[in-house]
Amino acid sequence: MQFKVPQFLDLEDKIFGPFTFKEFIYLAGGGGLCFVLYKLLGLLWGIIPILFVAGLSIALARYRPNNKPFINMIEAGFSYLIQDKLYIWKRRKNNVVKPNSGVLTIGEESTGRNNLANGSRLSGNKLRDLAWSLDVLDLNKHQDRGR
Repeated sequence: MQFKVPQFLDLEDKIFGPFTFKEFIYLAGGGGLCFVLYKLLGLLWGIIPILFVAGLSIALARYRPNNKPFINMIEAGFSYLIQDKLYIWKRRKNNVVKPNSGVLTIGEESTGRNNLANGSRLSGNKLRDLAWSLDVLDLNKHQDRGR
């Protein structure tokens, strides 16, 4: 005995011409609200709210970012605005050696990069060691990618 398995369950039926029921409701509701705004405010004062409502209703009916309905994006944005947010910032005590005055913490005005810009230079041995370590690390990365 064979059973038929339903397919295309995520597709909605086109009921009103090229529109699904939801799309038709969005467009009809937006059109009705535009008509109410036109009657209440007139064309001169109501053009901006009418354009906003019309754009929103068309976006709800037809715009599908990432192949999902636009209402899902509006819902996610609204829930993000409403929910509590937790911001965590933890100060780290990193020490940088300053050539003239000893130890300098990262939180102060000048950092290690500024020290190099202000005139402290790398000696030839340190520069050669740094170049060698970068070459060795670069070779290790290329060998790991080839495997």
